[in-house]
Amino acid sequence: MASHRSSAMLWGHEIRGDDPVDVITPGRGSRLRIDGIRQHRPRGVVDLRAVIRHGIATTNPLRSLSDLGAVSPDEVDPFLGHLRIAGIVSLSAARAALGRHSAQGRHGSAALRAAIAQHALLDKPPDSVLENGMARLAARFGLPPMTFHAIVAGYEVDFLVDGSPVVIECEGWESHGLDRAQFDRDRVRAADIVAAGHVIVPMTWNRIIRQPALAAADIQRAVAQWSGSGAHL
Repeated sequence: MASHRSSAMLWGHEIRGDDPVDVITPGRGSRLRIDGIRQHRPRGVVDLRAVIRHGIATTNPLRSLSDLGAVSPDEVDPFLGHLRIAGIVSLSAARAALGRHSAQGRHGSAALRAAIAQHALLDKPPDSVLENGMARLAARFGLPPMTFHAIVAGYEVDFLVDGSPVVIECEGWESHGLDRAQFDRDRVRAADIVAAGHVIVPMTWNRIIRQPALAAADIQRAVAQWSGSGAHL
């Protein structure tokens, strides 16, 4: 199955540089001799179960976090950020995986521990991934300019389309709906923003990354419908 850097790419993370294709072959069988392929034959089988991504068998994201730390430790923090924003992995799940892998003495545990500590310190998804992803989408599909972290009705929103009442909120699995008190606060926040004359276009990170044309079309329709309405003035 694909692993390490290759698995991270299949889960949607952009790996810097020109790296080989990483694969795991469970067990201690014969070596692969294929140019451009880096074979890994791990002794530990913690979280070592295949998941199909884009038709390719790959390691699950929790295993991938630890594996990536063994070969590209600097990539673990942004990869964890990507997985959190996409709603694929929560910080609590990453902590639990760290405990399992640390008990096995795996080499990638140190990088994963450092990444988790950094995310826990910030206590929020890394905004750089969110901002860069939306910037790429806007440029690719010719979307109107938008302001990142604009203040609307006293709240900081993800994006506000300039000159319009359209607010774009990127929703992840971890940050919405898992906690009742947070769920209630989110509903009050949304109601206040709408009452101030704005329109909220909810977006999942997975839709932005996996279905960019549909995401762009949703934003374009909202802007066409509401721009010039004067509702937010």
